[in-house]
Amino acid sequence: MQAQSSIHTSFAKSVLAWYDKFGRKNLPWQQDKTLYGVWLSEVMLQQTQVATVIPYFKQFIKTFPSITALANASQDEVLHLWTGLGYYARARNLHKAAQKVQDEFNGNFPTNFEQVWALPGIGRSTAGAILSSVLNQPYPILDGNVKRVLARYFEVEGWTGEKKVENYLWHLTEQVTPVTRVADFNQAMMDIGAMVCTRTKPKCELCPLNEDCLANKHESWDQFPNKKPKKTLPEKETYFLILSNKGKVWLEQRENSGLWGGLFCFPQFEDKSTLLNHLIQEGISHYQSWPSFRHTFSHFHLDIHPIYAEVNDNLHIEQENDDWRKITENPKEYQSNLSSAVKYWYDPQNPEQIGLAQPVKNLLIQFVRNHYGKNSIL
Repeated sequence: MQAQSSIHTSFAKSVLAWYDKFGRKNLPWQQDKTLYGVWLSEVMLQQTQVATVIPYFKQFIKTFPSITALANASQDEVLHLWTGLGYYARARNLHKAAQKVQDEFNGNFPTNFEQVWALPGIGRSTAGAILSSVLNQPYPILDGNVKRVLARYFEVEGWTGEKKVENYLWHLTEQVTPVTRVADFNQAMMDIGAMVCTRTKPKCELCPLNEDCLANKHESWDQFPNKKPKKTLPEKETYFLILSNKGKVWLEQRENSGLWGGLFCFPQFEDKSTLLNHLIQEGISHYQSWPSFRHTFSHFHLDIHPIYAEVNDNLHIEQENDDWRKITENPKEYQSNLSSAVKYWYDPQNPEQIGLAQPVKNLLIQFVRNHYGKNSIL
């Protein structure tokens, strides 16, 4: 599981020479390195680009300057800062891991590989990246960028997400990673993948590994890594109820697991008739359909249909406006598919520090623009 190479091999020597000249050394988490800061950056960088992560990282560190501060925060505070970064399970696991470090290690991030790997949300590559970056411990990494570099250099057949292929790539990264200067080497491999050996239009002429790279020799870079077997994403739909009362909007907190776990969302319905029946039960007779839109997750498309309604007694409805429709469906028992921990009226003009799903945040901005005639302060 540890690095097995020397800095004097042609592979490591080329990578490190490139790093000394061109490697990234001024990223926020590279300054005054700490285990906490590098851990945070590694979690944020999972499936997210550096440019997107930087402002989130800076705000997160400013708000939670230590593991103890993060552990003592509420999940709502953590998810609020994570809003828009996506893959929210990362934030929930980060919070859980901080609490575990606080409870089991007295707030000190562990330096033992197995203990780091055992923390929620940390895999083998992330554990290796943290310990090698800060402490120069001889652990290889295998993120998406490194997978691409190795798959092309050695012309590794198969999709890198397949366990057999991934295990072979782990063997290769162990073989090429040196036991010294491992922090610089791992950073260089990530940088080469991100800046040179890119998914499309790689800059092979600038790559330090081009002389022995099989994909470069055979001009086959576009074939490696092998693409993930195509699978048509299923399409689902849902209805959001945007219920307004005197400038406030009804939100409900979702359970911690599953889609948008722990985030605050609008009441959600599987079909329009169920939503409208719920409005009838609430004594609301008119609604307005807002434009539908699609939100795509990694494993399916979700078509969202927002329905807007007001509950205040002074609702003035222009009957000639076709946007407003009277409910005519017969009421039946309302069953929500949302299990809620907290339900309350949310004031977009004085927002609380809570986590919002991105589609919800976008609709709240639209609500404020419609209601107040100005941009949201969200």
